[in-house]
Amino acid sequence: MQFSKNLLAGWLLVVSSVSATSLRPAHEDRSAGCKRTAPTAAVKNGTYVGLCNSKYKQDFFLGMPYAKKPARFTVAEPLSTTWTSARSATKYPPHCMGFGPDMIGYEMSEDCLQINVVRPAGVSPSAQLPVAVWIHGGGLTMGGSADKRYNLTFIVQNSVELGTPIIAVSFNYRMAAFGFLSGNEVQASGATNLGFRDQRLALQWIQENIAAFGGAPDKVTLWGESAGAISINAQLFAYNGRDDGLFRAAVSQSGFGGALHRWPGGMNNTVIPQTNYNKLVAATACADTLGTPASLDCLRSLPLEDLMAVLSNQALGVAIWLPAMDGDFIADYPSNQVRDGRFPRIPVLMGQNTDEGASFGANRSATGRGINTDEELKESLERIIFGPHPNLPKLIDELLAVYPNIQAVGIPSLDKFPVITPELPEAAMLGLQYRRTTAIYGDWMQSYQLRRGAIAWSKYGVPVWNYRFDVTNVGVPGYLSAAHFQEIPYVFYNIDGVGYARNPFEGAPKSYKTLAKVMSNTWIRFFVTMDPSGGRSTGRPDSRPVQWPLYDAASGGGVGKNLVWDADKVSYIEWDDFRAEGINWMIENSLSALGS
Repeated sequence: MQFSKNLLAGWLLVVSSVSATSLRPAHEDRSAGCKRTAPTAAVKNGTYVGLCNSKYKQDFFLGMPYAKKPARFTVAEPLSTTWTSARSATKYPPHCMGFGPDMIGYEMSEDCLQINVVRPAGVSPSAQLPVAVWIHGGGLTMGGSADKRYNLTFIVQNSVELGTPIIAVSFNYRMAAFGFLSGNEVQASGATNLGFRDQRLALQWIQENIAAFGGAPDKVTLWGESAGAISINAQLFAYNGRDDGLFRAAVSQSGFGGALHRWPGGMNNTVIPQTNYNKLVAATACADTLGTPASLDCLRSLPLEDLMAVLSNQALGVAIWLPAMDGDFIADYPSNQVRDGRFPRIPVLMGQNTDEGASFGANRSATGRGINTDEELKESLERIIFGPHPNLPKLIDELLAVYPNIQAVGIPSLDKFPVITPELPEAAMLGLQYRRTTAIYGDWMQSYQLRRGAIAWSKYGVPVWNYRFDVTNVGVPGYLSAAHFQEIPYVFYNIDGVGYARNPFEGAPKSYKTLAKVMSNTWIRFFVTMDPSGGRSTGRPDSRPVQWPLYDAASGGGVGKNLVWDADKVSYIEWDDFRAEGINWMIENSLSALGS
């Protein structure tokens, strides 16, 4: 993705490290409870000893390696060692190396390919419980499984209360240059898309070992948000859509339908990755190897602190690295695979937030400020979305025609934030064409690919459910509203705001917590039954299954229906036809103009 400083700062809040024993109780649970001895699990390589949280009556197995310590800029290898004495698995792993606010307060390491399992206490290895595998977001640049906001305890607790217990898993993968270095030298070595390859290795580890924890290897659902959702795309389309039987369903929040690349011109652009690679080499002690295969070996051997110093230097502009179409892991353009149905036929629950563009469209002018004029917007589109293109003027004119400068149809809606005029205090910061800009960038980053994916799944007869999350959390300004990442505490049922600088539910109406319970329960139903409307009810209103129709593109003139999550109405159904003309233009021109 193309990132601005305000995006990284606004995307995720500063967090601190997590202790497995510091989790706070939320509700009474009905699990078996902790025994006098610590829980154990005998995996393929040996036995792990975890710990039991007596407040939640849950077993934690934390920081278990799923691969050998990876050599820098090389494909990770499966564990090949075995052990006889039980090993401790009681501490969350360090984050993989990365950059951004999600890294603050956390240990980082290149030895980071580790996995965590959270289950109801005392689960038998023969239980065959459904497994939800969380893949964290952070732009493929930052984040980790130890992030307290991704605490799996609350959703596991809800699953027990519903009478349909699940096991939840999270893991780390390499990010930024360590996971997505690209360029000719990298391509030649076969070391492309390492972060995605790490994820694949983790999923293979789950297939081999999850039964030891009471999980069913044939009941695995992938689940991720933002870069985690992009990662799910990568796994679905990997190796030209090859189905390796690693998962049976997916939940994709804010990133689906082929969202893999965000360089100007998309995957058509090989100049920027090579330029960044050359900048990186030239700024290190490897400068004399520039332009030769030896440069990659030199980067591999650099002291970590020297490499991090260069990658952290924003003036060099080499901190952002993105997936590459390498003819192997990513074999084709996502648009071609979606069109041709080259993906595993698995059910998907997917969606986005109403005002995603507020996170991606701000400060997009050449000066890093808000956009006020058509000329500033044209410059921005050329620089960020299209890049050099033989039909550039025509493409920009067409795009602006389907995204007119009419605030009533932009992001956010007028009932969330007033009309932007020069007299409005926020106008100087946002720009007079803020709503137009955020609509374009939000649809480019999220909406068009999401709708394209929903239509494709429906076309090929694969079950798909689509949502729109429309809640403005307490403390979020109206010009952001239901922006990126806002649904996370609802899905995780993190009503205590663990990991947040300010609890998103503090001072909110009771309906916000009710919505969180309903959403979390709905995700659990999908993990268990592969149908968000399926499963049992405990008799409480917030435990009843929602009525969520399948997305049927044949029923609505080319689009299906969404379920809208709303803190006041809880849920309602709409046609998925917002900004139809603009999103249709992006779908139709996805390969020729956007390169994805």
